[in-house]
Amino acid sequence: METILNLLPLTDDERAAFVACAPNEDQIFLPSPHLAFTGETASLDKVARATIILGNVPPHMLVGSTGLKWLQTWSAGVNAYTLPGAFPKGAMLTSAVGAYGPAVSEHMFASLLAVMKRLPAYRDLQSAHCWADAGTVRSLRGSTVLLLGTGDLGGHFAALVKSMGARTIGLNRHPETPVACIDELHPLSELDAWLPHADVVSMTLPETPQTIRLMNARRLSLLKPDAILLNAGRGTAVDCLALAEALRTGRLWGAALDVTEPEPLPADHPLWDCPNLLLTPHIAGGDHMDGTIRSIVSIALENLRHFMAGEPLRNRVL
Repeated sequence: METILNLLPLTDDERAAFVACAPNEDQIFLPSPHLAFTGETASLDKVARATIILGNVPPHMLVGSTGLKWLQTWSAGVNAYTLPGAFPKGAMLTSAVGAYGPAVSEHMFASLLAVMKRLPAYRDLQSAHCWADAGTVRSLRGSTVLLLGTGDLGGHFAALVKSMGARTIGLNRHPETPVACIDELHPLSELDAWLPHADVVSMTLPETPQTIRLMNARRLSLLKPDAILLNAGRGTAVDCLALAEALRTGRLWGAALDVTEPEPLPADHPLWDCPNLLLTPHIAGGDHMDGTIRSIVSIALENLRHFMAGEPLRNRVL
């Protein structure tokens, strides 16, 4: 018999679906109302007893989980579990990749249009009770959008900007595989060659040794002086101090960041005072849109069905 520890925020119908999927297994439901829940309220003995965990448990709580067969995260990123010694040997690890595309891409799209139309500046003017013209604005029509990362997030974002008349160029590790709504695909190694041609650079990259500080001062200098930078992947992919300097000196039109390094951003960080910058505190994904939660639950339920049938799991990492 499997012992399934389910930490997902479920509706009554969803909970019933999990029970029906594995009716003869021991299912423990400790649902969280929010995905910000860390799993800490799940007792160590329940975690240690579980053979299947659906939800994110802090890696330190898995030390005694010698019987764990599979952990399904509610996050797309799984870096904390892939560090040496962080995950029980022999256990499978699957992610929620595919659940966050609509929410994150819509946030990026809204942020891009806000920066293009100078809405942050107008909000500042509104707060100052000042009726003034903030200057010229931009359009996506006819622009070139360079997408660093063409997975779930990048693919959804490409569809949105393409619907507004943009040309989409994607850079990834597998440019031989077509991606819907991306006009051209090239290897990420060609980044320096493509940056001078981009009107918008969109970053939705995972954190790897190769992506840390990928957008550094040198690469920011390759961009057009009226380019816009977006990052909703990992904050470590951008040198935030270099970006602050580029914005302060007017070397870019603007930027929108949902992720930064570090997080939270210190109160004295120069990014706070940069012109035409829209900052949000890593909230594009998470549980801020109900559809995201329902997609996460759907992925976990689908994978539980596969597990019970002895079939391959979706989004397997380990």
